[in-house]
Amino acid sequence: MLTLEDLDKIAINAKCHKLVYQILKENPTLEEILMNSENEVEVLEGIRHWVMKSLKKSSHALKYYQRQASGMDALMKLKWNEIAAIRILDYIDNAGIIVDDWNFKEQKTYSNPIILLWMGVKKGIGGSKHYFFEDMLYLFRQFSGKSKPQKIERETLEEWMERYPSGLDPRIVQLREENRNRIIEKFIDKIDNGVKNDPKFKFKSGMSREEKRDKVREWWNDRLFHLRFAIRTPRELNEMLDFSIDPDRMKVLYEAERVGIPFFINPYFLSLLYVRVPYFAIGGDQAIRDYVLYTKHLVEEFGQIKAWEKEDQVEEGRPNAAGWLIPGHNIHRRYPSVAILIPDTMGRACGGLCSSCQRMYSFQNGELNFNLEKLQPRKSWKNRLDKLMEYFENDSQLRDILITGGDAFMSSDSSIKEILDAVYDMARRKRQANKKRKEKYAELVRVRLGTKLPVYLPQRITPELIDILKKFRIKASKIGVKQFVIQTHFESPLEVTPEAQQGVEQLLSAGWLVVNQLVYTTAASKRGHTAKLRQVLNDIGVISYYTFCVKGYMENYHHFATNARAVQEQMEEKSFGLVPEKFHEHIKQFPSSTEKIIDLIDEVREGAGLPFLALDRSVINLPGVGKSLTYRVIGITRYGRRILEFDHDKTRKHSPIIEKMGKVMIAESKAVGDYLRQLEAMGEDPSDYDSIYGYSIGETEDITSVYEYPDYEFKVTEEITNLEIPSEYNN
Repeated sequence: MLTLEDLDKIAINAKCHKLVYQILKENPTLEEILMNSENEVEVLEGIRHWVMKSLKKSSHALKYYQRQASGMDALMKLKWNEIAAIRILDYIDNAGIIVDDWNFKEQKTYSNPIILLWMGVKKGIGGSKHYFFEDMLYLFRQFSGKSKPQKIERETLEEWMERYPSGLDPRIVQLREENRNRIIEKFIDKIDNGVKNDPKFKFKSGMSREEKRDKVREWWNDRLFHLRFAIRTPRELNEMLDFSIDPDRMKVLYEAERVGIPFFINPYFLSLLYVRVPYFAIGGDQAIRDYVLYTKHLVEEFGQIKAWEKEDQVEEGRPNAAGWLIPGHNIHRRYPSVAILIPDTMGRACGGLCSSCQRMYSFQNGELNFNLEKLQPRKSWKNRLDKLMEYFENDSQLRDILITGGDAFMSSDSSIKEILDAVYDMARRKRQANKKRKEKYAELVRVRLGTKLPVYLPQRITPELIDILKKFRIKASKIGVKQFVIQTHFESPLEVTPEAQQGVEQLLSAGWLVVNQLVYTTAASKRGHTAKLRQVLNDIGVISYYTFCVKGYMENYHHFATNARAVQEQMEEKSFGLVPEKFHEHIKQFPSSTEKIIDLIDEVREGAGLPFLALDRSVINLPGVGKSLTYRVIGITRYGRRILEFDHDKTRKHSPIIEKMGKVMIAESKAVGDYLRQLEAMGEDPSDYDSIYGYSIGETEDITSVYEYPDYEFKVTEEITNLEIPSEYNN
């Protein structure tokens, strides 16, 4: 392995020399400092003095740099060149830092950008790549005022949005019909040939081809058909897509099969992918194709993937990374107010496997899988469920339960009813116990179900399921539960199909609010894509909840859109949907008025003149720290990968351990320039994204009023139960 000294001696290439020349040509003062400095101290102090002289012209910018000011309002007051000045000074303050780099198996990575630039100028060495110098070129353009933030007009945004038709577009509906018919024909052949053999889904003797077609069309509305006939091998996947996957990608898929990555793509979702690419939406299905077409980085990392969220590593009797004592693997917890319940049912499976799944680690170690018969709940599960409910009942701060997996709707109706009944009994007992307490515990006010089946398999949303959800909502409302939420994962407007729309309508009719969490992959990060998704979801009564930056390291290299792009989208595109304060009370009605939510959404959109409601927060889930987009770029590697220092979200309550943990530093898996080249390969114009380089500071947005917890009529105790601060934080 090369040492830092070895890397420093490597000559930069011709492309890097051209970028260096351009940097010096545009910045005479910088050139003078770099050329006249004889050692590293002179370089760093010379540039510090030059930049600080500029920054001191603004007392607010100086306070922000010195971390005496923070928050979204403070960030918005910074000028474009002041943001660059802060980054340059942060580079100097953190010169020579070495951080853990999980992209490369816990290796260390080094950052000293000003010195690497100096070495390139003075000696043509340093081993830096062109992505590094590109980033530095844009940094000094931002500082000098040569580059400005892009001012996006609404007309431009709407032009971008128009590139992404929804799955409700009649032309897309027709394409899906063709896809469905093609898949049905292939299944008929497989059943006739004995390749597919299922006791529930079989043809009667003597049926004609047309009768068989009618029968499979009937089965198409049955969720069990899609689960039992799910595609489980690369070859069958390619066959169902009319062998349209290119040989290079097939090679990766066969290798994925060899290393043990599961394949599970149900026929309905498969019918959403293009085979015949429409002229009016070329590349429009990239965001959903990326679910099922695994990448070489995932294949290479599978078996060595580390759990991203340290607090999900649970050992009974010992506190997790956030300090919570948890009764085993079924509960995940980071915050005082909410805990996740993962039941020992078929809810540990999904309707398909997303290649960017945040729980790929759990698929790797077998905790989550697609062995559906083996995932049937055991007799001991009922006793286990009772114990888990005791945890919620006897906790002083828990008021919100998120039932997920896997996928909550993968559980059978009977399992879902059993879980919800247990939740109801727990909430009722907790309320009764509170009547005798002097110091009141938080009572359950919100129940959430995490599921992607409205997207992956809307056939799951049956009258029987809706009846269970509605009856639970009615009785739970009587004991103080006020919010009932379905959290789902629409990734693309193309997933909003007539079937998905019908499923959402039924969920809303049961009194459950439907909210969306977007995983902000590279394909989903294209200009206008997320804005169009918000708009299309609003049209069917779904509101946005989170836009999640992709987490994980090298296994998600293909999907990772840099944090700078997340902030760029937040500032330049999402801003067109920000709800004015005078409507905040109005949107608070959404959870209790789901049957008329489309009208309520339209009232706000029309009243405020908004193309969509941007109610989501853009965040990344940080190990131990939780959801946040509060960061500063404090370094950059010689390969152009930025190093970000994150702080926790100060707008919500955390475990007390948060103040002891310190900040989290992350080396991104790709350079901004690398990300832009990837977008270009997807058909994007990189010049549309020029301002991305300037977004080196982020602040976590406030929680939108619709997602605030309802108030109690009493004061909740300050006592925190089930918490133990690990000894290493008590020194």
